[in-house]
Parts: sequence; structure tokens; C-alpha cells
Amino acid sequence: MDIIKYDVYRGPNLGVYISVNDSIGLVPMGFAQTKADKLAKYLDIEIHHTAIANTRLIGALSVMNNKGVLLPTTAYQNEYDYLKAETDLEVGVLDTKFNALGNVICANDKGAIVSPWLSKQDCQTISDVLGVEVIQKKIAGFNQTGVVLVANDSGAAIHPEADEEDMKVIANVLGTNIEQSSINNGIPYVSSGILVNNHCVVVGSLTSGPEIMMLTRAFLN
Repeated sequence: MDIIKYDVYRGPNLGVYISVNDSIGLVPMGFAQTKADKLAKYLDIEIHHTAIANTRLIGALSVMNNKGVLLPTTAYQNEYDYLKAETDLEVGVLDTKFNALGNVICANDKGAIVSPWLSKQDCQTISDVLGVEVIQKKIAGFNQTGVVLVANDSGAAIHPEADEEDMKVIANVLGTNIEQSSINNGIPYVSSGILVNNHCVVVGSLTSGPEIMMLTRAFLN
């Protein structure tokens, strides 16, 4: 598994715009084909062009693992229908006012760490659609769990100020190694600048050497 630098829309915030699992990647409509082809090769995935809530913010608004994908209530019916028809995923809608689902949920194929803001019913829906155990937890004082944590099935990167005890709980639920890290030369909101599946790690172009080392410990050991 490699760590590869990449950018999107001339910036390093690829996690805001793109969502991936081990077989597919969701990229915005009009996304450059040459960029999509590179991403497909790096992550060993098939690219699907779509929108979520008629925006390009696919990573921020949705959550996906290898079993399912969760959309916000602001998603359009044709977006839901497209994913239902073109993928093998369980497609669910989370009825919550917190429409930026990618900001409040971090999931892999074993577990999900979600914001305390979400309801018990929300947690049940997440569990049903993604097929995982769900726990609610703040991370480094943040309720936006999905912003400060990113994981595949073997590793996870978490906010640099995350508590050691919280890290142990999270690592246990996700079934992964876990390391503190930032992204893009000091940004603690790690999910904004990284795409990771079980084949490869793709990071924003501003990610520094020391951050690459931290991510190597998280995902490649």
C-alpha cells in the first residue's frame, strides 16, 4: 500500500469532494477524466460521477463503507436512484438536521464512531445501512467526529490532540491501529485531506514529510 499526493480543484481538500470504498469512488459531475483515471488506478476502484444534494461536496455530505452508503435528506431522488442502480451498496437516508454526514460519522467495515449530536434512531440507521457497531463519542472536544477521524479496515488517523483513552476505545470499535496525525501541513481535520481504502492512501498535495510518516504508522504497519 502506498501514500500518494493528489489535489482536486487546485486544492488539497480531496476528502471534502470525494468518497471511496474498496470498489468504487464517488466524484462530482464534470470531474476531469484524467484526474478520475489516476484516482481509479491509485485506489483500484471504479469511478462514478454524481452529486449529493446537487452539490460537489460528496465527501462532506455522505458516508460510505463496503456495505452501504448514507445520504442526507437533502439528497435528490435521482441521486439516490443512481446509487441504487449503479452500485451493489445498501443505500440509506439519515433523517437528521446534521446534513453534512461526512462531518459527523467515521465508519469502516467493522465499526462507526459518530457525533453525540445524533439521535439513538440515527445510530440504529447507521448500524443497519453500514452493517457495523456504532458508538457516539467526542474527539479532542469536537462533536464533528467525521472531521477529525478517518479510517480503513486496518488503520485510522485521528486529531493530534485526541485523548489516549478515547483512542483505545475508538481503535477497539474500528478494529484498527490508530495514530494521531494532521494533514496538509498542520490541518487537524484529517478527513478533509485524505482518501483511504484498503488498497491505498491518497493525501492532499500540501501534506508534509512528518505527516506522511505519521500516516505510514497509522495505515501501513
